[in-house]
Amino acid sequence: MAEKKEKLFDQFPPVSTAEWKAKVEADLKGAPFDKKLVWRTNEGFNVQPMYRAEDIEGFATTESLPGEYPYVRGTRSDNDWLTRQEIPAEDAKAANEKAKEVLTKGVTSLGFSGCGTDYETVCTLLDGIDIAKVEVNFHCCPRHAEELAEALVKYIGEKKAEATFRGSIDFNPFRKALKHGKAFPGDIAAMGKHLVEITANVPGLKVLAVDSVMLSDAGAYIFQELGYALAWGAEWMTLLTEAGVSADEVAGKIKFNMGISSNYFMELAKFRAARMLWAQIAHQYGASEAACKMAVHAITSRFNQTIYDAHVNLLRSQTECMSAALAGVDSITVTPFDTPYETPDDFSERIARNQQFLLKEESHLDKVVDPAGISLIHK
Repeated sequence: MAEKKEKLFDQFPPVSTAEWKAKVEADLKGAPFDKKLVWRTNEGFNVQPMYRAEDIEGFATTESLPGEYPYVRGTRSDNDWLTRQEIPAEDAKAANEKAKEVLTKGVTSLGFSGCGTDYETVCTLLDGIDIAKVEVNFHCCPRHAEELAEALVKYIGEKKAEATFRGSIDFNPFRKALKHGKAFPGDIAAMGKHLVEITANVPGLKVLAVDSVMLSDAGAYIFQELGYALAWGAEWMTLLTEAGVSADEVAGKIKFNMGISSNYFMELAKFRAARMLWAQIAHQYGASEAACKMAVHAITSRFNQTIYDAHVNLLRSQTECMSAALAGVDSITVTPFDTPYETPDDFSERIARNQQFLLKEESHLDKVVDPAGISLIHK
């Protein structure tokens, strides 16, 4: 049977690219090929309607495997991304109850925002949650990030989960400058270094944020978000290595929170390119290949959501989520469809979760390593 399969293509003569193009031009009945089928991206290059083996000949990355440097095909040997739900945490006890509820519904990553930063609040938020199995992420005022890090590390130590914990503290001192043009009132390098030192014995806790999602939601083109995100990451590397922190330690504490726009294939390509370029950047700072892995959380867009026919938002966020899933990101947040005009309710949050479960349980995208990298082109 194996021999028969191997000889299948021998029954068909090879077809050259010129022959394919001639056939296409004949079917176009005189219409110009370039004008009808070639489209130009916002990034300034042309996309052909078909690509073949000769188009990628000589690309070094085509020989790499998932989990191998420079990680264009992913940083791990599976595609089982985490499904995150964001939970407002002004009321820690209520947030904890909601977190425990959604964990019974398939969520594998939690995002707490607006929470207190003291030890008692951390204990309340995480009460009854197995932090060895669930990723936990915190959004807080950057001026209180050190206090939160100390409280969280203490809690993790008490649970003896230093080696298994996964999560992040969104320390983003650049947000104020980017959104309001105001400088951060503190020594960013010193605070960043202190955060790395506080969390040194919890390798899975990321504390240096690159929040390029805010640029995506501000209308940045894909190439702009990618460029700024990489520059942002490089700024962390520069600041902290100059402050005496090793390149491996800095790179291991950076987390990229990136947006997803509706440009399906370009977004997929963005995440793959981001991993490869970040690996090369971090390597130039002296980081080892293992430390050059890019940790990426992807969030579906807010800027293109409509209030006039809100259910259209489901279609947009579904294709966006699929781009990120195919690209092999680490975790995904799907923005509920009613976000533009109200606080998401139980129904819209359930639908947002189900959008990811659809890709896992119905399409089985989590069962294929690097789904975007397995297409075979026969010469």
